[in-house]
Formats: sequence, structure tokens, C-alpha cells
Amino acid sequence: MKKLILVFVFLGLISCGDYIDKPKNLVDQDVMAEVIADLVINDQANFMYQNRNMEAGTRFILKSHNIKPDDFVESFKYYVIKEEMEGIANDAQQILLKKDPKAEKYVKDKLKQTELGMPQK
Repeated sequence: MKKLILVFVFLGLISCGDYIDKPKNLVDQDVMAEVIADLVINDQANFMYQNRNMEAGTRFILKSHNIKPDDFVESFKYYVIKEEMEGIANDAQQILLKKDPKAEKYVKDKLKQTELGMPQK
């Protein structure tokens, strides 16, 4: 009886290999990083011009990268569950730093403040 239970537990563990299926139209990680970088820029523009429509900017960014909104959302969920989003976010940060070299000093200063435990502004 114990061997039978052990076999079922073992089979259960093997059958649960992935928590999520790979989306049909998975957005490539490099493209995902570019889209996230563009979304961050759009978010900052919306912060400066608060009465603007953020949804229109998001739709434009996705359309410019030839990505359907549902594909982006499913890919985002997939990468979060697979714990690959941190690497994509780091790639997006590098893209932003290439677009705006002045931002590198700001990022380094914020990282130093975080490491030293200083309060952030």
C-alpha cells in the first residue's frame, strides 16, 4: 500500500511540470523589453501631462511593435510566472539608459540611496 501511494505521489509531481502553458503568440523577450521601455516613457509623459489619455499611448506602442493587447498580457503573465520578468525589466532599463544617457546618473544615485538605506524622495 505504501508503495502504491508513493507511486501516485511521484506521478503527480512529474505531471505538474509547468504551472502555465506557453502562450500561442508569445512575445519575444527582447521585444517585450522594448515595449516595456516604451511604456515607461509613455507613463512619464502621462505624469507630466496628467489630463492625457494613457490608453491611447499604450495602444499606439503595442501597434507600433505589431503586438495584440491580449498577446502582450498573456506573455507578461507567462514571463512573471516563469520568473523571467526581472531579466526583461533589466533589459528594458538598459534600453532606457541608451535612449537617455543622463538617466544613468539618476539611476545610480537611487541605487546608492537604496543600498545605504536612505529615505527616497
